[in-house]
Amino acid sequence: MDRVAIVTGGNRGIGFEVCRGLLKAGIKVVLAARNRDAGEAAVAKLSAELSSGKESKSQVVWLPFDANDLSSAERLVAQTIHTFGRIDILVNNAGVLIDPTGDGPRIAPAQDVDVAKLPATFAVNTIAPFRLCQLVLPSMQEKGYGRIVNVSSGMGQLSEMNGGWPAYRLSKTALNAVTRIFAFEMAQTPQTRDVLINSCCPGWVRTAMGGSSAPRSVEQGADTIVWLATLPAGGPNGGFFRDRKPMAW
Repeated sequence: MDRVAIVTGGNRGIGFEVCRGLLKAGIKVVLAARNRDAGEAAVAKLSAELSSGKESKSQVVWLPFDANDLSSAERLVAQTIHTFGRIDILVNNAGVLIDPTGDGPRIAPAQDVDVAKLPATFAVNTIAPFRLCQLVLPSMQEKGYGRIVNVSSGMGQLSEMNGGWPAYRLSKTALNAVTRIFAFEMAQTPQTRDVLINSCCPGWVRTAMGGSSAPRSVEQGADTIVWLATLPAGGPNGGFFRDRKPMAW
């Protein structure tokens, strides 16, 4: 059966690599990104790879998505269903880190952070994924199958929480709660027990957000996301993972 996936922030970095991994698995991919030029360039690159490889039957398309605009989420889901008739996989990858770092090497303490950074960060990192979960679940419930991966961070771990970057940390802790809430609800009925929802931490990856000094490649960062997005029936639900292994909350 053909599967259809939405990957937000799929035009670069980890999101792009996740798109590539899902396409290699034979999954049709909606690469959701805000900028048309960047999105279409990413699709063109992936399509060129597909045309010369064993994944030639796969398909990737760009659709617009702005995580700051909830109506954009509604249009994305509606357009995906109109194009493909279903949504089987959602990867909530799009995110922002806009906390100030302070002067020089100093990390700005929470007491000095502009509280306006919190709603701006939550809008992208928590509220948009929450709304997308709401929107895609009816299609998954109808088919009795679904996989949702919320790309979180070890910086959102309560068990190892420390200082700095409070808006980002709080938004990712809240995203983990989004995972737990929806996963619990899907596990309550036989029809939706194969709708598996998990969080993961890709680690510190060399991307525009992570910087060039990060120790991990985008391939390493994307691996666990693709794994969770393609779990077999009976796979984990409501968990938090790094390198395919459970993490403490």
